[in-house]
Formats: sequence, C-alpha cells, structure tokens
Amino acid sequence: MAKKQKSPHAGTPALVALEKAGVPHTVHPYEHDPTSGLSYGLEAAAAIGIPAEQVFKTLVASVDGALVVGVVPVDRKLDLKALAQAVGGKKAAMAEQAAAERATGYVVGGISPLGQRQRLRTVIDESALAFDAMYVSGGRRGLDVGLAPADLVSLTGAVTAPIARD
Repeated sequence: MAKKQKSPHAGTPALVALEKAGVPHTVHPYEHDPTSGLSYGLEAAAAIGIPAEQVFKTLVASVDGALVVGVVPVDRKLDLKALAQAVGGKKAAMAEQAAAERATGYVVGGISPLGQRQRLRTVIDESALAFDAMYVSGGRRGLDVGLAPADLVSLTGAVTAPIARD
C-alpha cells in the first residue's frame, strides 16, 4: 500500500492544534530565503503579501525567571518592560535561543504561538485586535497561518496588552 504524500507543512504542531480545535484559518507557505537580508518576520510579510503590521512574530522572554511569549508585529520590537508588567512581573530579558527552542519545540524564525511543547504564558500586542485576521508562524520557517485574533487569544490563553514599541 502506498504511503499518503504529505504536504511540506502538514503536521506542524501549530497546524495540528488549529485543526483539532476546528478554528478557521488560512495557510500561507512561502520559500524561505536565508540570503534575503530581511528578518524572518519581514520576509514572511513580503512573501505572503500582507502588511507588516498585520504579521506577528513570536518572541520568548524570561520574566522573573519564567519563560513568557510575546507576540508583536514584525515591524516593531517587543517592549520587555511592558511584557513584564502585562504578566505581573518585574524584570524581563530575551530568553536564550536554546531555551526558547527547547520550551516551544520550534526553531527560531519558525516559533509559533500555537502547538508549543510547553504551554507558556502568552501576551499578544493589543494592535492585533484591530484586524479581522492576523498572521503568525505556522511552526517552521516559510510557513505562516492567518486566523482571527480572538481565536489566537482563546487557543493560547493569552492576554492582550500594549507590548510593542518602535
């Protein structure tokens, strides 16, 4: 019996989580170009043709020693002080790459807020609420998913707060 051919994005934990929850979403694969000179997020926005303020990156920080996820537009930066405040913490710093990858199960540039190995506290920048659909990593470089911000909040148990800065 022949094996079923999988698509290149089939089975990422993020897509499995969306399918399992029955959440409406769109899948946007693109060819990741490591020589583009753009950040992973800006490359994704350009490749899928969505404005950068509507495409969000998933960053992992350490707040008072605990890992926390911040989801901010790809054309902005994570305000660590605001992230700490949003989760009732005092001090925040970006997590080490290895710690972020180990906790989420994803590689940097492909970390999704969905389907993470460990469920981490998540804060989504409140600007996401202005859109009918927001776009986040689908769990690997070269794959984004679009979904309603309220669905992402629900699936991740996130709070929204002003955590992005220029």
